[in-house]
Amino acid sequence: MSLTLRTDFGCTEAVIDDDCGLKRFYEVANILSDDLDILFTQKTDDFDSLMWDFIFKGHILTLHYNIYTGISIYPRKFREAPRKDNDAVVEVAKFLESKLMVNAARKYLS
Repeated sequence: MSLTLRTDFGCTEAVIDDDCGLKRFYEVANILSDDLDILFTQKTDDFDSLMWDFIFKGHILTLHYNIYTGISIYPRKFREAPRKDNDAVVEVAKFLESKLMVNAARKYLS
C-alpha cells in the first residue's frame, strides 16, 4: 500500500488503496473508528460504491469505496472545500498509511 494524493477533481483526494476489496474498506473504517474516535455521520451504500461521511477535527470528509477505483478520502464539499479541509484529508491519510503498514507488518511476521 502506498498513499497517493491527487487533485484531479479540484480538491485533495487521498487514494488509500486502489486495488482492494470491501474487506479492506471495513478495515480502514474500523481504524478510523477505533483509533481516531471517528463516528460516521451519513452512510450511502450503492451497488458498487460506499460513501461514508465523518467529521475529523471539525472538517467533514468522505471515506469512499468503489469496486473499480478502491478506497479514497476527500472533503465532503469537494471542489468548494477550503484548504483546511484538504489539509485534514492529508492528515487522516498519513495516519492511515502508517497504521496500515504496521498492520501489514504484523500479519507478515505472524
